[in-house]
Amino acid sequence: MPSVLTIDDSRAVRMLVSKNAREMGLEVEEAEDGKQGLAKLETTKYDLIVLDVTMPELDGPGMLTELRARGDTTPVLMLTSESKRSIVASLMKLSIEGYILKPFKPDELKGKIAKALKLDAPVGAGADAALAKEMAAAVQAPSATDGKGPEAGKQFVDILCVDDMENVAKRLRTMIPDHITVNNATSAQAALATCRERVYRILLVDNDMPDVDSASLMRQLRVMQPGAAFLSLSLRSNAKAQEEAREAGFAGVVFKPFDAEAIEEFLQRYFDTQEIISKSESVITVAAFKGREARLAGYFTQVTNQLSESLEEVAAACFAEAVVDISATPIAPEKTARLVVHLVERCRKVGVELRLVGGMEVAKSLKQLADTADVKVFPTVAEAQAGVAA
Repeated sequence: MPSVLTIDDSRAVRMLVSKNAREMGLEVEEAEDGKQGLAKLETTKYDLIVLDVTMPELDGPGMLTELRARGDTTPVLMLTSESKRSIVASLMKLSIEGYILKPFKPDELKGKIAKALKLDAPVGAGADAALAKEMAAAVQAPSATDGKGPEAGKQFVDILCVDDMENVAKRLRTMIPDHITVNNATSAQAALATCRERVYRILLVDNDMPDVDSASLMRQLRVMQPGAAFLSLSLRSNAKAQEEAREAGFAGVVFKPFDAEAIEEFLQRYFDTQEIISKSESVITVAAFKGREARLAGYFTQVTNQLSESLEEVAAACFAEAVVDISATPIAPEKTARLVVHLVERCRKVGVELRLVGGMEVAKSLKQLADTADVKVFPTVAEAQAGVAA
């Protein structure tokens, strides 16, 4: 009987994985973090590891790196949230079987496990017979590997743009840094062919190509690119683009014609690995902005996204207050105000008190706007922790 080791710091997630794996007739053991997982693997051989990305003590990427360094080739499925999805792309060189986005549906989990263990299982309720046949063929298609894993020896490329109009990829190329590599495919056949030969981090798939069902194409490509993020390309005139993309299984939408701010946000989300947020218990510090002025909007977007995650961590640790130090952020009144409004709303949602730290310029700019005039600003972290406002 095949055995599975599920490693996650969330007991609820471990229970869910265990329940579904046992329903498949598998044996299951659990570990709370990477250290416990490695300890179990020293004494027990498993057929599959279901591994969370973010954990205390030793996270998923750290554990996987150490595991492969030992020479252990046990198949691994990564569990990740949407915000951490880009991390998975960097793990492809360590030969993971694929990844699952949290929260996940039981059928999706079972399907991924069945595929990783090469068990007889249906492709999924949403796939018709023709698509199932195509997907199976794609998995068995020859590729440029050295025999050490499904992705070994393949060229890594950052973005594949799948759109029947060549100018789309050309325009994208002009809006992103030179070090980010881009391929384009103007047909479904070309996309399938290049995905057999290369590994991609991001796939942009047009939702309106002649004689192509974009959702079906995406599912076929995902079989060959399990570590990639899939985004839908859509015209701005499509009011239901976001809803349709989610229903089809895409991670999001990139609108055409491309907008500089939206592309900047896309780049920050999937390619900018700069750590601009640091956290020590309930104190969250925002690093200074470094870069061209044109990237300032992306900086604030990244700060906003990372602060949301950090605030959830503060709340999960049962702190009553979150001290957020934005003293180093550039003076940009409108952007700063939007950031602070987001912080106020997010703190209210997770149930912690916001104690904002900033300089005199920050306090002055917030006082001038109705939405932020009542927000208290502390001059130092120590005073914020003590609760003494400026």
